[in-house]
Amino acid sequence: MTEHFHASADVLGERTRNALLEAGASAETAEATTQALLYASEIGVDSHGVRLVVHYAAMLRSGRVKKNPMLKTSRTAPATAMVDADDGLGHYACYRAMELALEMAAQTGIGAVGVMRSSHCGAVGAYAVKAAEAGMIGIVTSNSDANVTLFNGTKAFHGTNPIAMAAPVSGQRPWLLDMATSSIPFNRVRLYRSLGLPLPPDVAADAEGNLTQDAMRAAMLLPLGGAGYGFKGAGLAGMITILSAVLTGAVIDPRLIQMTETRDFATPRNVGHFIIALEPARFVGREAFDGAMQDYLTLLRAVPSTRPGETVMAPGDREWKTAEQRKLTGIPVDPDTRQFLKL
Repeated sequence: MTEHFHASADVLGERTRNALLEAGASAETAEATTQALLYASEIGVDSHGVRLVVHYAAMLRSGRVKKNPMLKTSRTAPATAMVDADDGLGHYACYRAMELALEMAAQTGIGAVGVMRSSHCGAVGAYAVKAAEAGMIGIVTSNSDANVTLFNGTKAFHGTNPIAMAAPVSGQRPWLLDMATSSIPFNRVRLYRSLGLPLPPDVAADAEGNLTQDAMRAAMLLPLGGAGYGFKGAGLAGMITILSAVLTGAVIDPRLIQMTETRDFATPRNVGHFIIALEPARFVGREAFDGAMQDYLTLLRAVPSTRPGETVMAPGDREWKTAEQRKLTGIPVDPDTRQFLKL
């Protein structure tokens, strides 16, 4: 597709929220989900942006996720807690878990919250950024259904298993890392299918395990590092499975119902998340932390680039730049999502 339709964040937010409400979502669920989807669309992570509202609305209608979940939180120690998401959409549970982690971190310096009986939560950076906006460091992980092969493996085993970390920077937007442990997110494969675009090389394989750039033939992803160094991504994916699922009581990746499973749209999936908040004032101290972050980023951005006319960037720099650009140009919307939202 050579031309893209663009819409403002306000319009997209209204249409997305209304679509979720029309599908039966509670006001709290619809608001949290819309907020997380817009975060991804605004910073350029379109694979996890408003396009996912189509799937979420279908899952609400089918009964796989509850329309009005009753979240249950339990403090298990001064700095630890669990959230039972009651089989609702993961965005609502993750925002609540981060709120709880921040409350504990303000008291003890650290808050760690496990989430169970949840579902897909979109881009995990949406929740890590909430910590940075509160002046704390946020770390968020989530497991997901198996669609990434192991290093030298012949079938999918781990999920894309994202991890995000956000850190506050005085007077600037947060330092932000938001990444999958696979070569690319599988939602990007679905986006490329919608757009009719080929995949990058060395990121996906077909059902027989052969590398492919055909988005329609892609059956599984390669772990981060690709064919040569995928053991690194596979190891990170395992770490996230342990934190998000084994530690919380959620279902491990190879036993999870596929997100796009069409034969069973009624059974909840029990995805897990793990959320940490850290209060810098309880470690090195606020003033020292702010000064060191400024010094670190000043030195980092001063490193010469190998590309003439360009500069090196810290994690988050590209995303925040994209967000500023999209305030002016609007957010691109793929044809399927545009049709669903009646744009």
